[in-house]
Amino acid sequence: MRYAPLTQAIQGETVDAWDIHFKATSLKERDPSVIILSIGDPDFDTPASVVDSAITSLRSGDTHYVEIEGRGCLREKIAANHQASSGQTVTKDNVIMLAGAQNALFASSLCILEPGDEAIVLQPNYITYEACIELTGATLVPVAMDTQNHFRLDKATLSAAITTHSKAIYFATPSNPSGMMLRKDELQFIAELAITHDLWVVSDEVYSHTVFEGEHVSISGLDGMAERTITINSLSKSHAMTGWRVGWAIGPIELIKHLSNLSLCMLYGLPGFVQQAAYTALTDPDALAESEKMRLTYQRRRDRLVKCFAKHPQLSCIPPQASMFLLVNVSQSGLNAQQFADALFEQKKISVLPATAFGKCTSDFIRISYVVDDVQLEDACNRIDSFMPQFLHLRTLQR
Repeated sequence: MRYAPLTQAIQGETVDAWDIHFKATSLKERDPSVIILSIGDPDFDTPASVVDSAITSLRSGDTHYVEIEGRGCLREKIAANHQASSGQTVTKDNVIMLAGAQNALFASSLCILEPGDEAIVLQPNYITYEACIELTGATLVPVAMDTQNHFRLDKATLSAAITTHSKAIYFATPSNPSGMMLRKDELQFIAELAITHDLWVVSDEVYSHTVFEGEHVSISGLDGMAERTITINSLSKSHAMTGWRVGWAIGPIELIKHLSNLSLCMLYGLPGFVQQAAYTALTDPDALAESEKMRLTYQRRRDRLVKCFAKHPQLSCIPPQASMFLLVNVSQSGLNAQQFADALFEQKKISVLPATAFGKCTSDFIRISYVVDDVQLEDACNRIDSFMPQFLHLRTLQR
């Protein structure tokens, strides 16, 4: 049978990057000693008050259709939080609830891109950006961040990437996978380009609630950006709610109407009890306190991993400012990222992702997710400490 061309856009290298993770999860079913550091799924449970809220909502009969855009009280709370943190003036009419940030990214791309367009993406970028953009018929134009300068914006390269076909600039701040944030001066530069060339800006801010150092700035609050910025966020990482699929897009009211029409034929709105859980996550003091505990735990885990890699001169990393990911440069080990990840898995049963799929600029890096408890993380560090001298000794013998 014949398949639609879109099937080509949802396979390939960016999908194959997960192979080592799938191998690890399969092996872990038989061998509990496997340590999985290859996916960003928090090891925490969703806060109890959030779960209780959903259960109460279910038992009270909240199982019917709800507003396509999302319940007013939830959207009002999201709008208020966004306005307080970004400075952008918004109301609930600027917000639509969607099935996670991934769905918000995909739906937004469908509403702003078309065949012949070019979408500039700051790399490294999350793996699914490519498919979300290219399924629209648009072309992804990568612009590498400066890996030699703590993943800072290369302003000259970004300017040079803009053509008459450019339609949008995509980025995540904080970044997955680097954990670095764009500074206000960098965002101002992007904003000026967007205004000058009449471009959309898609700002993925999923990790804005897991910041360790520095100030998170949203480009939507800068002058002239409200009418051209789509801000994407979710509760997946901040409240350990990956499986709930609660995300949203914030943008101009006209865009929200288009997204609502798309959601009508794609989702028909999120379940009411899920939205009630989301509202509790954003308003309940206990849930907010749990979210803060998670952030502090991630920071402690980051520090432990940075200390681990600092022992080994063949490995180097830039401490992430946020998120739950760490990029480690393995180029001095004599192996590429895929080879290093394979060797670490085969010899020490630790799964990490080769970061090549996040962009060519990170082809020398592996991505590590610190989403295991302290005992497993300490075990992982000890295994890495023993892996490096054994590995280097073997390399010497092979020469």
